[in-house]
Amino acid sequence: MKKLLVFIAFVAISFTANAQEEIIWLSFEKAIELNKENPKPILIDVYTDWCGYCKKMDKETYANPTIADYINKNFYAIKLDGEGKEDITYKGHTFKYRKQGKSGFHELSAALLEGQLSYPSTIFMTEKEQMLQKIPGYLSLERFEKILAYFNTEAYKDQEWADFEKDFKSNLKR
Repeated sequence: MKKLLVFIAFVAISFTANAQEEIIWLSFEKAIELNKENPKPILIDVYTDWCGYCKKMDKETYANPTIADYINKNFYAIKLDGEGKEDITYKGHTFKYRKQGKSGFHELSAALLEGQLSYPSTIFMTEKEQMLQKIPGYLSLERFEKILAYFNTEAYKDQEWADFEKDFKSNLKR
């Protein structure tokens, strides 16, 4: 019986540790709702199901425990399908899926990316839902860690990226 309890405790601890190492992805509406109650910066991962670099970023960057923990503590994280079919209402406007040729796009992703649909793209917004930066393309683990810290610490307000990057100390665990 004692061995069984020890095993159950070990499994529970392992499960809890692993659960904390994954990003808590929210819908756009849920993140905005939570932000009204407890303001935090917002990170939006704009992706598509067919995008190879989106999948690579999920597997190599977002799956890293240090990155996941940092995002969960400091941001509301949103996964936004650039070709999603669900309507999203934001600031009194309903954004919809638009058919274009054989495929299409979601109006909200097009608005946030200012019409330059590139996947993956990472968008940073302030806790007041103001656009800070949109970064198109795949971001490696090392680069992404710096970018997260740059926006979370608000270094962008008074420090050039090159200076920040030069002095940055990594906390990555592999």
